Amino acid sequence: MNIQVGDVIKLENNNFVTADLLLLSSSEPHSLTYIETAELDGETNLKGKEALTVTAELGEDLQKLSDFNGEVRCEAPNNKLDKFTGTLTLHGEKFALDNEKMLLRGCTIRNTEWCFGLVIYAGPDTKLMQNSGKTTFKRTSIDRLMNVLVLVIFAFLALMCFILAIGNGIWEYKKGYYFQVYLPWAEGVTSAPYSGFLMFWSYVIILNTVVPISLYVSVEIIRLGNSFYIDWDRKMYYPLNDTPAQARTTTLNEELGQIKYIFSDKTGTLTQNIMAFNKCSIHGKAYGEVYDMAGQRTEITEVRGGLLAGSGVPCWDGLQGTRAKATPCPYIHTQH
Repeated sequence: MNIQVGDVIKLENNNFVTADLLLLSSSEPHSLTYIETAELDGETNLKGKEALTVTAELGEDLQKLSDFNGEVRCEAPNNKLDKFTGTLTLHGEKFALDNEKMLLRGCTIRNTEWCFGLVIYAGPDTKLMQNSGKTTFKRTSIDRLMNVLVLVIFAFLALMCFILAIGNGIWEYKKGYYFQVYLPWAEGVTSAPYSGFLMFWSYVIILNTVVPISLYVSVEIIRLGNSFYIDWDRKMYYPLNDTPAQARTTTLNEELGQIKYIFSDKTGTLTQNIMAFNKCSIHGKAYGEVYDMAGQRTEITEVRGGLLAGSGVPCWDGLQGTRAKATPCPYIHTQH
């Protein structure tokens, strides 16, 4: 059954929310509902949503829920996961709605036996779908280069066939007539433009091997062989749990040699959920300030035995011999 706006649906523990819902009631005290939003923002900690008191009284009474005749006025569909504004008109009274009363598509119900929700957005109007952009097909630099080269070769082939067709017409007009003594032929095409058109496509058929269509097949075979080299590389083998390298795709192998910059992000959740930029070094010049455990200011450019002076944080200095390169130094967040 397709879910439509205005439907009241029931969700149970560990159920996946399939539409953007206004929470009406739940089995928990104060109509609280706990959800996991890992599919939306990557966070695994549970978040609580609370229904309005006027709708919490509906409970799980199916008759009252089916007789629910409230009117919801809200903003147009958008991709803002942390924002929702609207009003609920029920029994002549208006109640403000915010994001704390919404169950978004992509969430999972946790630690809640059951809950009921009113569908506000469904299908492509949900915030999850509003955030999903168009999937782009990844092409390597070699693929783009080959496409350009093939187009250039094809244009050269067309130009060459055009020149040969004109040359054939000129030759037929000046010399070809005399060959009838040795190679007699029936009356053919008398129109010069039509004859040139036919000769153009004749030369295309004759010279079509100029376009290297087999190049794509050759490149794919080379990529497949390169993926085997990656799988068999002993330097990328992890013996502790017997895990070798695995090339999951053969279309991006050559891009590994084109990487100039690597941007790394911390995975997981911080203790206070605060990520702050402290300091970096670019071409030997330090920006920002870092303090050690004793509260003393530490210079990030001072490297002693591969450790950041006074802090014990390893820092690699790769600025020598480079024109402009950032030296990333990890800042460790200890979780308790």
